[in-house]
Amino acid sequence: MTEHRSGPVRSAVAREAILSATARLLVDEGWDHLTIEGIARAAGVGKQTIYRWWASKGALVAECLLDGRFFAVEPVVGDTGDLRRDLRDWLTPVLHFLNTSTGRSLLHSLVAAATEEAGVGAHLSEAFGADHLLADRLRAAVAAGELPPGTPVDQLGHAVFGALIFEVLSKDEVDVTAFLDLVGFLLGPREASAHATGRATTPDA
Repeated sequence: MTEHRSGPVRSAVAREAILSATARLLVDEGWDHLTIEGIARAAGVGKQTIYRWWASKGALVAECLLDGRFFAVEPVVGDTGDLRRDLRDWLTPVLHFLNTSTGRSLLHSLVAAATEEAGVGAHLSEAFGADHLLADRLRAAVAAGELPPGTPVDQLGHAVFGALIFEVLSKDEVDVTAFLDLVGFLLGPREASAHATGRATTPDA
């Protein structure tokens, strides 16, 4: 009985050590220097243990993303009834984090990893809340008349996240105010959505 219980316990300890080492090494050294050998050494396990559960270093990074091991911001897209305010509240801490050297370096590494491992790209937007959480908020905005009927909410969410990644990768520092203004432009004129519901517009806070 003791041996039966120790197997899963050892597996859980090894899994945690491997994922922790992967996340730490990716942040410290970047994607180009991340290797299975280095992860195994840092985790205190053999390479065969890693390959038993993950086929590649990209698969490891994807699971780290899924576990929420990289980002210092919570992926929350609130619903106060004001879509623009909710997106500002969601994006502002994300942008400030990505404007740090750690955040910028990490995103560069994750984008590089996504070119080799599809799972990384799939989980990257989810880690920021830009997948179903943003799409759900946009659907609620359509239902409330803040966005016009037929708005392609999934594509709009991807456009916002894609613009965010491009800004971080192409500039030394993202202008937070300018990016939030861009998101407002993507959402369309406030007057149009207010007209659809018969509500008067109010200035952004």
